[in-house]
Amino acid sequence: MALSPGPGLLRFIFRRQLGRHGRPPRRSLGVASRGGKRGSKDVGLVPSILPTLHFQDSLPRLPIPRLENSIARYLRAQEPLLTADQFRRTTAFSHDFQHGLGRELHDMLIFQDQHSQHTSYISDIWLNSYLGRRNPPAFNMNVGLAFQPDPKAEYNDQLTRATNMTVSIIRFLRAFRTHTLEPEMLYLYPERTDTELFKKFIRWIPKSFVCQMATMFNAYPMDMSQNFRLFSTSRLPKFARDILLTDERAKHLLVLRNGNFYIFNILRSNGTMIQTSEIHANLKYILSDESPMPDFPLAYLTTEKRDTWAQLRQELLANGNQEALKKVETAIFSLCLDDLLVQDADHFTQIMLYGNGHNRWFDKSFNLILTNDGSAAINFEHSWGDVMTVLRFMKEVFQDSMKAPAIGPLEGPMATNASRAVKKLHFHLNDSLRAGITNARANYNAAVRTFSVKLVRFKEGKCFLKQEGVSPDAMIHLAFQMAFLGLCGQMVSSYEPCSTAAFKHGRTEVIRSTSIHTKKCSLAFQEPSKHSVAELRDMLSKCSTYHVQLIKEATRGQGFDRHLLALRILADSKKGYLPDIFLDSAYDQLNHSLIFSRHLSNPTLNFGASMPIVPDGFGITYLIQDDCIIFNVTSCSDYNIQDFIQSLKISLEKIIAVLKGKPITH
Repeated sequence: MALSPGPGLLRFIFRRQLGRHGRPPRRSLGVASRGGKRGSKDVGLVPSILPTLHFQDSLPRLPIPRLENSIARYLRAQEPLLTADQFRRTTAFSHDFQHGLGRELHDMLIFQDQHSQHTSYISDIWLNSYLGRRNPPAFNMNVGLAFQPDPKAEYNDQLTRATNMTVSIIRFLRAFRTHTLEPEMLYLYPERTDTELFKKFIRWIPKSFVCQMATMFNAYPMDMSQNFRLFSTSRLPKFARDILLTDERAKHLLVLRNGNFYIFNILRSNGTMIQTSEIHANLKYILSDESPMPDFPLAYLTTEKRDTWAQLRQELLANGNQEALKKVETAIFSLCLDDLLVQDADHFTQIMLYGNGHNRWFDKSFNLILTNDGSAAINFEHSWGDVMTVLRFMKEVFQDSMKAPAIGPLEGPMATNASRAVKKLHFHLNDSLRAGITNARANYNAAVRTFSVKLVRFKEGKCFLKQEGVSPDAMIHLAFQMAFLGLCGQMVSSYEPCSTAAFKHGRTEVIRSTSIHTKKCSLAFQEPSKHSVAELRDMLSKCSTYHVQLIKEATRGQGFDRHLLALRILADSKKGYLPDIFLDSAYDQLNHSLIFSRHLSNPTLNFGASMPIVPDGFGITYLIQDDCIIFNVTSCSDYNIQDFIQSLKISLEKIIAVLKGKPITH
C-alpha cells in the first residue's frame, strides 16, 4: 500500500504556494563554465546518479476525497456567492445528491480507480476536458512564460541565444530519453539529501517502495509522466474532441520565420545531436532567408475554433499536404524566430501569448520564441501538461544555456552546406483553404482587438507580509476579491490551480479562495470607519488561516472540483442524465470564474501570463518577491483593465495600512 505524502512535504509545498519559500529544492545541473568549445556531444547536463524515473512506480496515488467532505467544501465555496434563499436551494440539491445518486456514482468512481492502479482517477478526465474544448487554445488555454535575459548582454543576440537554447533543449531531451536527467525532487534538507552519498544509497532501494524510503529522509519525488509529451507532440484538431499525437521517432526541428516553415534534422539516426556548429549554421541560413510572408499564412489555422480547424485540416490532407503537415506536427518542438523588437513588458506579454498569428504553431506542445533582440519565452499548449513541468524544463534549459553555452557571440558558423540541410516546407492550397485561412486571420485580428494586458509591480512583498504573520498568497487573493467588489459591486467566483504532482499522474486541484471570510473582510474594508484597526486586522488573520487550509487541502488532493467533475461525467455517461446539483444555476455560476489566477515561482522566470478562462473575466499571474509583487493581468472583456488594476492597488494599500496598524484614510 502506497504511503501518502507526509507532513514535511506538505509544509514545503505550502511555503511555495503561499510565497513562503524556505530552502529551495536543489537540483544538480552539473553545467560547465562559459567559454568551452563544443561539438556534438551532449554535454552540459551531468548524468544523474539516479535514473530519471527511479521513483515513478512507487509514487503515492491521488486520493479520491470522501463524498461528504467534497459536498461540505462545495457548499463553503458557494455560500459567499449566493443569497440566503439561493444557498438553501443549493444546499438541498447537494444533500440530495450526497445521500442519493451521488453515493452510487462515488462508489462507481472508487471501483474504476481500484482497477486503474497505473494512473490517477483524474488524469484521463482532465486531459479529455481540455481536448473537448472548442475555443482556440491561443486565446483560452495556452500559457506564456518569459525567460530572464542572459546575464551577459552579448549572449542575447537572437542567433546566439536561439542556438544556445536549442542546444540546451536537445540536451534536456537526450537526458530524459537516456534516463540520465535528474529526477524531479523536493529536498526539505538539501544539505543532507541532495548529496552524492544519499543518491547512491537510494539508488539501490527497490523501485516498489523507494518513494516511501525517500520520504523518511524528507526527500519527496514528483511525478514526471508529463515529460513524455514535452517533445514531438502536437494537439490535432478533431470534431467534438481533439487528440494528442506524439512521435518519439522524430529527428527534426521546426523553425518558423515570417510565416514560413523550415525543418532540419537535429538528431542523427542513432538519437545523438548533430554538431552545434551545424545548428548554428542552419539557423543563420534561415535568418538570412529573405522570403516574404506567404499570402495565406498557414499558422493562422491554429488560432481558429477547433471544429472549423478540424474541417480545414481534413482538406489540407486531402489536397496533398500529408507529408508537410506530418513534419510540422511531429517536430521535436517549434522554434519561432520573430522580427519583432520588444518595446516593454506589456508588448512582450502580447508576443508570447498570441504573437502575430502567422509565426506560431499553437498546437505544438511548446513554442520557443526568440525576438529580434534576443528576448526569449515559451508558449505551451496546456492539455498535455501543467506549469510545474514546464517551469522545471525552463530552469534546466536556462541554466544550461547560460553556464554551458554551445557558442559564443563572436563565433561565426562553420562552413557547412546549410542549404542542403534545411528544407522549406510548401503547402498546396485550394480556394477553400485560402478562404479558411483568410477567415481565420480575420477572427484572429478580431480577438486581438478585444485583448488588453498590463504588468504592474506593487512595492510591498513577501518579507513584510511574513513579518506580519499572514500568508502573502492569502492577502493577494483577498485583494483580488476586494478589487472586484470595488469595481462591480459583487463577490465573484475565483479559481487558482494547485499542483498535485506529488501523486502519480496528478494534475491540479482548485483553490477556491472566495469564502465567507474574504466576503466579510471585503465588505468591512469598504466601510472601514465602522471597524477598529484591530477588528480589521483580526479579519485579515482569519482570511489568512482559512486560505492556508484551502491550500493544504488542495495539495493533498482534497479539494472538491476534480471529484465533482468526475462524478458529473459518470452521471452523464453511465446514467444518461445529470442530477439537480449539476443543473443548479449556482453550479454554473461557481464554474464561471471571473478571477483566474496563477502563482508562479522560478528564478529563471521574468514573468508569465495566462488568458482569462471566461470571456468576461481576468487572467492574473503573479510572482511574490521579497520586496515586491509582480502582477500580469489580462482581459478580453468590456471591463477596463486600468480600473481593475487601480482597484487592486488601492485594496493592497488598505491591507498594508491595517497590517502596519494604521487607519484607512481613503
